[in-house]
Amino acid sequence: MSNVPENTVYGGPKAQSPNQRVTLSNLRQKHKKGEPITVVTAYDYPSAVHLDMAGIDVCLVGNSAAIVVHGYDTTLPITLDEMLVHCRAVSRGAKRPLLVGDLPFGSYESSSTQGVDTVVRILKEGGMDGIKLEGASPSRISAAKAIVEAGIAVMGHVGLTPQAISVLGGFKPQGKNVSSAIKIVETALALQEAGCFAVVLECVPAPVAAAVTSALKIPTIGIGAGPFCSGQVLVYHDLLRMLQHPHHAKVTPKFCKQYAQVGDVINKALSEYKSKVTSGSFPGPAHTPYKISSTAVDNFSNELQNLGLIEAASAAAEAAKKIEKSESHDKGQPNK
Repeated sequence: MSNVPENTVYGGPKAQSPNQRVTLSNLRQKHKKGEPITVVTAYDYPSAVHLDMAGIDVCLVGNSAAIVVHGYDTTLPITLDEMLVHCRAVSRGAKRPLLVGDLPFGSYESSSTQGVDTVVRILKEGGMDGIKLEGASPSRISAAKAIVEAGIAVMGHVGLTPQAISVLGGFKPQGKNVSSAIKIVETALALQEAGCFAVVLECVPAPVAAAVTSALKIPTIGIGAGPFCSGQVLVYHDLLRMLQHPHHAKVTPKFCKQYAQVGDVINKALSEYKSKVTSGSFPGPAHTPYKISSTAVDNFSNELQNLGLIEAASAAAEAAKKIEKSESHDKGQPNK
C-alpha cells in the first residue's frame, strides 16, 4: 500500500540529494586529482531523479533523444523546442549533477549569433548549466568561442559526431587512420582554445583518446573511446537495457556495457498487469483505497433513482456490496 494519505492523490516531490549542484570548479578539481568524471545522458524527470540519487557528476540532455525517445533513425529531426521540453523535465529532477544541454541540428550552424541566441534559450527556458555542441569545422569552433565569450559553459564533441553523418557516411568510428586521428587531436585542441570546459570523444580508438587526453588541459569524456579518458558517458536507456525491440536493437552501440536488464523486468511487469486486468483480479481491495460509508452509498443510490438513473443506482449499490465482501474475504485470509 502507498504511504500517501488517503485524502491525497499524489505525493509531492522530495529532496533527492542534500549535496549542492556540481560546478565546473568541482569538475576541474576531480580532473586535477585524476578522479574519473561520471556522465549519463538522460531525457526526462524520472531518469534525472535516479541520476541525482546515484551521485552522477554530469547529466547530459542529449539530442540522441531523437533516436532513443522519439524513435527516429538519426539525431537530425529533433527541434530546439523539443529539446527544451527534455531539458526542463531533467532540470526538475536532477538537483545535484551539472546539467548540460545538447544543441540540436539547425540551431547554431548559420552564425555565431544564432548559436548564442539558441544557448540563451536553453539556459533560461531549459534550466541548463551549460551546453554541448558537435563539430570540427571552423564555424563550429567560432560558435563555441562566441558562446563562451557570452559567459556560457561549453562542452565540445569530436570523433563520431552524429549530426554530421551525411559527411561521415553514417555512424562510423573515427580516427582509424593517421590523418583522421591527427584531425581529432587538432580539433580537440581548438575547442580547448575556444574555451570549452571539456570535450566528448566518441567512437575513436583508445590510443587516439589517450593522446587527446594527454594533449589537453581540460577533461575528456569518452563514449566508445576506451579507458584512458578523464571520464565516461553512456545513455541511461542503453546502460540499463531498458528497451528491447528492433529499433533500439539497431541503435544500441556495441561499446555500451549493460549494467542491468531493466527491459526484461518492464516486459514481465506489463505482461503481468495485462493478465491481472484481463482476469479481473486488479484492482482488488488493497488498491481500491478511497472509501464511502454505507449510509452515503444508500443516499447516493436514492438520489440516482430520483434522477431516473435506476441502473446506475443499482451499479453503485452492487459495487459497494462486492467491495465489502472482498474486504471481508481478505481479512479472513492468513498473513502471507
